[in-house]
Amino acid sequence: MSYRYMRLMVFFDLPTLTVKDGQEYRRFQKFLVKNGFIMTQYSVYSKLVLNASQAESIKNLLKKNVPQKGLIQCLQITEQQFASIEYLAGKGQTKIIDSDSRHVEIE
Repeated sequence: MSYRYMRLMVFFDLPTLTVKDGQEYRRFQKFLVKNGFIMTQYSVYSKLVLNASQAESIKNLLKKNVPQKGLIQCLQITEQQFASIEYLAGKGQTKIIDSDSRHVEIE
C-alpha cells in the first residue's frame, strides 16, 4: 500500500454569545484536539492523514460532531501544498520559520 500524505484543515466560526454557545465551542475544540488536530490559528485546525481514504473517515466523524449553530468548513490538501504555505507576519512576529523542512524546534 502506498501512502500519499494529506492535510485535513478545519475552519470554524461558532457563536459564543450565550453560555450554551460557549460550551458548544469548547466541546468542538476539544473534540478536534482529542482526534489529533493541531491549532494552526484561532479557529483553524489541521491534521496530517495517510491518504484520501483516511481523510474521508475523519470527515465523516467531523460531520457527526458538528455543533447546531455556526459554520464548519473542511479542506483537504496534499502535504506538499500545505508545506508551500507562505507566512506573512508583521514586525512583531519573530518566531515564525518559513521552511518546508520537517525539523521542528520547540522552546
